[in-house]
Amino acid sequence: MSGYGPFDGFTLVAIALAVVLSALVSLIGTSGRKRNIALGEAQVGDLAEMTGIRDPKRLQDVFGPPDMGRVWRSVTLLDVRRARTPEGWLMSSDLVDYACIAAAVTALLVSFRLMPAILLLALGIQVAGWIVSTRLPR
Repeated sequence: MSGYGPFDGFTLVAIALAVVLSALVSLIGTSGRKRNIALGEAQVGDLAEMTGIRDPKRLQDVFGPPDMGRVWRSVTLLDVRRARTPEGWLMSSDLVDYACIAAAVTALLVSFRLMPAILLLALGIQVAGWIVSTRLPR
């Protein structure tokens, strides 16, 4: 792991570690949101992050009105998956997070010319997901 391209070993490990930690935090958050939806306790934040739909009025158009406690009780994970936008995939897709982890680990283990670019792509995906999630309703 002597580094390659513009990266030395420390930089490569630091970027890979950042990608893995970011993806793990995202996976943990997504797991909690999936649990809320599966238990019939989906709130605006849960649905907004899982679908990428930021406008609460649009959430009502897609899933119907919430109950008096502002909770959607009849929404299923399949309903959420059908309504998911590209931003939703970026923020809360387990597949995307696992792919980023795989890219980071592979970048540490394999010396290949394109690995720095793949690692930077994984970092960019994680950063983009966090940036998009800052604009969600709470």
